[in-house]
Amino acid sequence: MTTPDPDGLLAEQLLRLTRRVHRIQKRHLEHSDLGITPAQSRLLRTLAHWGSPPRMADLAERLEVVPRAVTTLVDGLEASGKVRRVPDPANRRVIRIELTDDGRGALRELREARRSAAEEILAPLTGEQREALGGLLNTLIDGTPPGPC
Repeated sequence: MTTPDPDGLLAEQLLRLTRRVHRIQKRHLEHSDLGITPAQSRLLRTLAHWGSPPRMADLAERLEVVPRAVTTLVDGLEASGKVRRVPDPANRRVIRIELTDDGRGALRELREARRSAAEEILAPLTGEQREALGGLLNTLIDGTPPGPC
């Protein structure tokens, strides 16, 4: 009989939770009738955090994908009126991507879909458990142990 691997079990649990979160968010997105894929949703959220319209290369770097993938995502979002390509005022050869009013409206709906998905996922936890989970997740995301109390 083999000894259980606690770290392997935790890794498996994290992967299963990630898949569940993805499935639930996807279902909520489909119910929102926005016609936006999870990848397009991520691009819109990323755009919303920029102070000025970014270049395609900036988006690719931030999303950790190849530039071609960003082109495909932007093409779909542009066709639906959520983003537009605009020339860079300092260099006509550079194209920047900006949110449209429709894109901002879609972001509001996406936030509501994500909030609903989070409520569904976190429903079994108490407020105290949610707070503890948030602290643990921040530690894992940052990759640094919490400081002394």
